Amino acid sequence: MRGKLWSLALYLFVLGFILNLLGIVTHVTVSAFAKRWFGTPLPPSFTTDWFVYAWTNFDLGRVLGVTVIVALSVVVLALLLAYPAAYILARRNFRGKTLLLLLYFLPLVIPQMTYGISLATTLYGWPIGGTVVAVILANLVPMVPLAIFVLIPFFEQISLNLEWGAQTLGASRLQIFRRILLPLTVPGMLTAGVLILVNTVSNFELTFLVSGSGSQTLVVALFYNVFAGGVRPVYSVDAMALMYMATVLVILLVALHFVRPTQMVFRLDQPMR
Repeated sequence: MRGKLWSLALYLFVLGFILNLLGIVTHVTVSAFAKRWFGTPLPPSFTTDWFVYAWTNFDLGRVLGVTVIVALSVVVLALLLAYPAAYILARRNFRGKTLLLLLYFLPLVIPQMTYGISLATTLYGWPIGGTVVAVILANLVPMVPLAIFVLIPFFEQISLNLEWGAQTLGASRLQIFRRILLPLTVPGMLTAGVLILVNTVSNFELTFLVSGSGSQTLVVALFYNVFAGGVRPVYSVDAMALMYMATVLVILLVALHFVRPTQMVFRLDQPMR
């Protein structure tokens, strides 16, 4: 009887969470298309003018361009930095390895504000403060460790016998990388790339601290337009929020087309086939 009550409570909690989320998203969506909406269950008329207003007055074309540049740059740089580090951590045992892994793990578990303020102060002490370069560097702090921890299990699943056999046959380190390691770790790179891309687009704290007027990503620009001084129609802000939700949703759908969620689950004791 107690087990059934716990199951019922869990189902009700999940149902309430889903309904609450759907209610918020539905309200924002309807408000973004409403011409005017006061005291009625639904707006009397709908329009797309608020999207045009948000696009022109909030300079969303430039903001989306900055968001794409930052996200893609962080993905590429994080993978380039994390790939050799993950290989060494997966293949080598050395003194202090546990401590090093702990240090890599800290940016993922510590609130970003705790080190973001010091990071922003350091970056603003150089000419790159407030630029797109500063935003990219700040986002690399948590994204490189994330990529490392995603890639390590993929390297651990590759048998060392493959590398030893290739060396026995006269293959160079470059040939081993190009013909063995790279093809077998492509799923891991795709998985890490998807996680980095989504997290970078939605990263607010670090981007907010180091960005300037010309280097804001979409989520930071949304925050500024909601809380900045002046009078802004709430419908235009909802239109901007809807465009942000749509952007993240498109990224997730495209990512899931190339990466299966099961690729993110590993069994380290499973032998290579």
